[in-house]
Amino acid sequence: MSSMFGKPRAGGERPLQAPLAECNVAILGCQGAGKSALTVKFLTKRFISEYDPNLEDTYASEEVVDQQPVLLKVMDTADQGGPGNCERYLCWANAFLVVYSIDDRKSFEGCQRYMEVLALHARGCQRRCPALLLGNKLDMEQYRQVSTAEGMSLASRFGCLFYEVSACQDFAGVQHVFHEAVREVRRQAEPSLPARPLFITEEHPPVALPTRHGLASCTFNTFSTVNYKEIPSMAQAKLVTVKSSRAQSKKKAPTLTLLKGFKIF
Repeated sequence: MSSMFGKPRAGGERPLQAPLAECNVAILGCQGAGKSALTVKFLTKRFISEYDPNLEDTYASEEVVDQQPVLLKVMDTADQGGPGNCERYLCWANAFLVVYSIDDRKSFEGCQRYMEVLALHARGCQRRCPALLLGNKLDMEQYRQVSTAEGMSLASRFGCLFYEVSACQDFAGVQHVFHEAVREVRRQAEPSLPARPLFITEEHPPVALPTRHGLASCTFNTFSTVNYKEIPSMAQAKLVTVKSSRAQSKKKAPTLTLLKGFKIF
C-alpha cells in the first residue's frame, strides 16, 4: 500500500492473506489548537503553521508499534464552534486525541466539552474508546495561558493520559503520542496486557505540583532533554513533557490548504 503522503515503507510488500490490524484515531479540538499541524508532523515530519480550518479528511499510515505492524488511520476533524455532529467520529474511532493550545485558554475550555461528550458516549455504548489529552504548542511556553497542572487535573478527572508536545519542533514527542493511542487501544482489546506505567520528567530545578484533584504528587520543570523514570501506576493521569528551545513566531502567515487531500513528497 502506498501512502498519500509519500512516507517510505520498510519490509517490502505484505502477503495478501495477512492484512494489517487497523486502529482509527480521531483528533478533536477547537480551531487553532494545531490538529492539522500534529497530523502533518506525524505523517511527514514537517511543520506547516496555517491550514483551512473548514476542511476535514482521513489519512492512513503503516506503523510499527512495539514490534507489531498496524495500519493507523487518522481523522483530522473540523468541527465548527465546538462539538457538533459528533456521530461521524464517535462511531468510527477506536481512540481520540483531544487537543488544546497551551497559549489559548479558550481552546482548553473547549477541550473540556469534548471530554464530556466522549464520557457521555462511553456510558451509552458497549465499547470504551480511550482518549488522550494533548497540550500542543509547547514551543510557545512564554505565552502559556494553561498550566501543566490544569492539564493534568482535567486528564485525571476523565481518567485519561496527558501529554504536552510541540508540533512545530518535536517529531519524536508527536509520534509517541500517536503510538501511545495504539497501545491504549490494544490494552482495551487485550486485558491481559500489562497496565500502562506512569512516567514523569526529572528536571531542574524541581517544582512540586499540588496533590488536589486526586493527582499524585510529582515534580517537573523546563529542560531541553527528557529523562523518563517509572513510578508506581497509582496516579490517574500521565504526563510527558517535551520542551523546545525557542518559540514559534506570532506573525500570521497566509492560509495554506495543501494538506487536505493533496500529496506531499
